[in-house]
Amino acid sequence: MRQHLIIILLALSLPILAQDYPDLYTKSLNINQTGMYVLGGWALANIATGAYGWSKYDGNQKYFHQMNLFWNTVNLTIAGIGLYSASAIHTDPSVMNANSILSAQQKTENTFLINAGLDVLYMAGGYYMTHLSQKKGKYRDLLNGYGKSVMLQGAFLFVFDLVMYGIQHHHGNSFGGALSQVALSPNALTLRFVF
Repeated sequence: MRQHLIIILLALSLPILAQDYPDLYTKSLNINQTGMYVLGGWALANIATGAYGWSKYDGNQKYFHQMNLFWNTVNLTIAGIGLYSASAIHTDPSVMNANSILSAQQKTENTFLINAGLDVLYMAGGYYMTHLSQKKGKYRDLLNGYGKSVMLQGAFLFVFDLVMYGIQHHHGNSFGGALSQVALSPNALTLRFVF
């Protein structure tokens, strides 16, 4: 009786175990790569318009464009690092086991979620700078321009990070949920059913 039960459980788990986790993780890396291209494109557009606006305008518009340029040099650097990290040369999923793939996927999702929380702080900081600009005569234009820029950049990053989290979380459910339902050890096959 026990052998029949093990055979039935193994037959039920084979479709889950047969999934190609390296291919699924490669898709996750491709999602990140696409996201980094979007971030890099946003950064390049802001650097170009920031440089133009900084040279053309005065007052708070000058500082708005100046901060956009500064902020997006950092974004461009992050996008470059992200593209390097998502490249197949840097990360070879075929040498990773299923648990390390799941761990890396969860880390990716958590990173985007944490970043979205930080983006809220950026927007709040930008709002605070614009609020301070009403009281500071000497630095009024600087605080107002920088504050508006930080709010804009924070808002973009908030949307970007939430969208990336949503896409990665949805993708992660395609293999992360199944992986957590099956555990193999030398002496046991464990299946967990969640209703």
